[in-house]
Amino acid sequence: MRVKVLGPLGADVNGVNVVPTASKPRQILALLALYPRRVVPISTLMEEIWGVDLPASAMTTLQTYILQLRRRLGTAMGPDAAGSAKDVLVTRYGGYLLQIPPEQVDVHEYDRLVAGGQRAFDSGDDRAAATLFGRALDLWDGSALVDVRMGCVLEIEATRLEESRLVTLERRIDAELRLGRHCEFLAELSDLIARHPRHEGLHSQAMVALYRSGRQASALDVYQRLRSRLIEDLGVEPSPQLQRLHQAILAVDPRLDVIAGPRPSSTFDRYAS
Repeated sequence: MRVKVLGPLGADVNGVNVVPTASKPRQILALLALYPRRVVPISTLMEEIWGVDLPASAMTTLQTYILQLRRRLGTAMGPDAAGSAKDVLVTRYGGYLLQIPPEQVDVHEYDRLVAGGQRAFDSGDDRAAATLFGRALDLWDGSALVDVRMGCVLEIEATRLEESRLVTLERRIDAELRLGRHCEFLAELSDLIARHPRHEGLHSQAMVALYRSGRQASALDVYQRLRSRLIEDLGVEPSPQLQRLHQAILAVDPRLDVIAGPRPSSTFDRYAS
């Protein structure tokens, strides 16, 4: 069984799609897939589906949804399968679990690649870091669980995943900039700061990439547009880190041309003090 949550929900057994069309069974499958081989309590499943306003028939209805999922699994597994659908979608005391290896769910492969990328980044191996972060990001096919109706539990998980995706993207660009690939990422950074108009880390990367590409005025313009947005929307000035980067660009600080500093760090954190 292979499951995808980094984009539209996907699950197949022997090449047969087992994702139900009804919204609530889809929620159950998505939640179980996020925690393979771990029991998801009945209370958590009910909270995801109905919130705090549980119907009187909640337990019976949940069991019906589990039965529907098992029927789809059983059909895909076929009559000659070594086990049954109950061996895949397992009942445990107080809950249910999806009995599949974590690596068969794309989010766990994503987490593995990100962890490897971070280790490479921290050790100064920027080429490996950029490759591993890039492979992790390639697993995404749109927003997490984009076609699943989300209750409060899945909303938290989807938000966590989207935050992780943005951090991973920022780290990949950090590694690429440390490799001197500033020109190659100007278009991507321009798009990113347009989609994340208050994200200081991405703006710092855009400023450095523009400066190193001989576009000092454009780098300063990025800062001014961000500053105006922060003051207008939140009533705050840019962080001290970003202000120091702005001053370095104004002063044509030769340290800006140093691609890799004495210690591995993000573009933004390099101006923390």
